[in-house]
Amino acid sequence: MTTQNLGLFKGMNSKMHFLNHRQRLISQNIANADTPGYRPQDLKKVRFEDVLDKSYEANPNMKRVSIDTTNTGHMAAPDSAARPQRPGEQRRTYEVAPSGNAVIMEEQLFNATNNMMDYNLMTSLYQKHIGMIKTSIGTGQ
Repeated sequence: MTTQNLGLFKGMNSKMHFLNHRQRLISQNIANADTPGYRPQDLKKVRFEDVLDKSYEANPNMKRVSIDTTNTGHMAAPDSAARPQRPGEQRRTYEVAPSGNAVIMEEQLFNATNNMMDYNLMTSLYQKHIGMIKTSIGTGQ
């Protein structure tokens, strides 16, 4: 059995591939900052709710998970219609230069920094989990 067969490592590998591809797109955006008519590109982040909904659609026999209150002290399930807007869900508008270029360099540098921090987090988690596996089998330090 290899680490690629473990679900946790599959998830971390997928996230690292996503971040790698996103970094390429951010680099292209920065490289084309002066290209007339160029529009910045970015990857859409995966929402857990969407993945769960698709899995329910693909497997109609799968039971849905719901929140149940068995005590009056429990918090009620959130109403999806009354859910407050998350800070990252605001409508994004882009400045467009007279040449038609919509790349905002500060935004791209901010995206690149966040992407790098996420990638560093994934590599750190990967190393920590490999260390725990080594320790559990007696070869770690």
